Amino acid sequence: LSSFTCREPTRESTVRCNTFDIAESARTGPTLAQRCSFSQFFPSFWTLSCASFFASVSLFTIMVFSIDTVLEAVPQSTAAIAGALLFTFFLAVLGRPAKRESTQMAAKGLGEPKRRTKAPAMPEGEYEVIIVGAGCAGASLAASLGRQKKRVLVVERDLSEQDRIVGELLQPGGYKRLKDLQLDKCVEGIDAPSVYGYVLFNDKDECEIEYPPDEDGSKLAGRSFHNGRFIQNLRKEVRQHESVDLVEGTVLRLVDDGSPEQRVVGVEYRLADGSTKTAKAHLTIACDGIFSKFRRTLSTPDVKVTSYFVGIVLRDCDLPCPNRGHVILARPSPVLFYPISSTEVRALVSCPGKLPSSTDGSLNKYLLDDICPQLPEKLRKSFRDAIANGDVKSMPSQKLNPQPLVRPGALLLGDAFNMRHPLTGGGMTVALSDVVVMRDLFELVDDLSDKDTVQLLIQNFYTLRGPAAATINILADALFGVFSKDGGEEMREACFEYLKKGGVFAAGPIGFLSGISPKPYFLIFHFFSVAVFGVLRILLPFPTPGRIRKALNLFLAAVHIIRPLLYAERESSILVRALSFVLGRP
Repeated sequence: LSSFTCREPTRESTVRCNTFDIAESARTGPTLAQRCSFSQFFPSFWTLSCASFFASVSLFTIMVFSIDTVLEAVPQSTAAIAGALLFTFFLAVLGRPAKRESTQMAAKGLGEPKRRTKAPAMPEGEYEVIIVGAGCAGASLAASLGRQKKRVLVVERDLSEQDRIVGELLQPGGYKRLKDLQLDKCVEGIDAPSVYGYVLFNDKDECEIEYPPDEDGSKLAGRSFHNGRFIQNLRKEVRQHESVDLVEGTVLRLVDDGSPEQRVVGVEYRLADGSTKTAKAHLTIACDGIFSKFRRTLSTPDVKVTSYFVGIVLRDCDLPCPNRGHVILARPSPVLFYPISSTEVRALVSCPGKLPSSTDGSLNKYLLDDICPQLPEKLRKSFRDAIANGDVKSMPSQKLNPQPLVRPGALLLGDAFNMRHPLTGGGMTVALSDVVVMRDLFELVDDLSDKDTVQLLIQNFYTLRGPAAATINILADALFGVFSKDGGEEMREACFEYLKKGGVFAAGPIGFLSGISPKPYFLIFHFFSVAVFGVLRILLPFPTPGRIRKALNLFLAAVHIIRPLLYAERESSILVRALSFVLGRP
């Protein structure tokens, strides 16, 4: 039984979709819950049962033979990963997950795709859709709706090019969705290097991980760039569509119809000249970013500042491995490097706890004395020069779990709705994935004046976005937990050595990170495989009381990291909900 809670300003109700309603399925076809949740995760239920059995047998065998002389002829690393390897093998071979159906097939109650040849005539000041914000999510959605001949108003506070330290790395999954939206030309002509994978550095070793090949065998790549240049290209695409009006102004408030349900029917906004206007629409979408002013109106937000990150631009810097993201497992938190042009490299330094002051020089001292000595030798000079030149900016790293407040006539999109740690660079991938879902749903709706149809569209969106968003959300915050002080040295080393094994051990995690494999249940499997791998590294060749205590602490640290993440994403799938129930509420 899968369910989701729909909260409204005046009441709270729970809508439940029975996935075993055979009569309803025979009459109307598979339900939304059947298509979105059950068909994706049911095959893996029996698979996980079989795999768990074989994994348990293999791990028990390893522990028994670890005290025998046979182990002396076998590398300990092979024995330590054998259980996880067998688990992976049976999980992959016995029960591949069902192929995910398209958004349009999964959507319930919205009919067949419609193709318009021209936009409808509407009175001045009235639109089908109003989009607040023209960033990555807002501009790409506006361009997609313009291609569908929808009448759209986009209100952006500042249409000039911005210099930001976020939204600079587009993972391959996000780039594929950009192509799907026919917007991939927006990364051309802005000096946007291709990124083919990651290199991890610890105290004494390094590990290179390539993105997995595409379905046709071609090499996958992400793109990195100056965010402002990319957004300006997206806005140029928006202006190409006659049915879309892009204006510079500040949205002051959402306008409702005065009914008890407070249905949103438009916005009131102020133009640059100080005049105020009111526009009406059948659906209003708020994409106003990290510091959204409408978040509390359209969701039940619990924004948490998990850390701060400092952005530094290194000029004329040669990365140790060109066209790769570089993750330095520094202490107390990781440092990320990636190219943003042919001559510039972005460094993101994560600062847990309170951010040192930049006014009294504490921040620069922290970067130079604590962080710089932990970097690869090749990066230190450029790092010091960038700090001396003052190319340093900081922002809070915020976490926001998706908790929609289903208010008729409006919804949230992008960072206004959902945020995760920037370590994996997954923000734009999630945003573009959401835009693809919205684009497909809008193709099924020709008449947006039907209130019930609009409400169905909103509910379908919140359900269908789940697996892809949950995978990236869990991964980003779990990796930060593992690589920061919360995970501990043993967990950090276990993760590094696990990825260093390559093959199935690296292919799964890099598939999640790239946005190509939106499968939260496989992500959870790999996370606990790392924990088991770390436990075996400690216990083998012979468990002692001290080793057992250390292994237990490692596993408890892993549970401590993953439990709140699973609870936050419990609505994304049946398996995540079940595991969240087993581990308990944080």
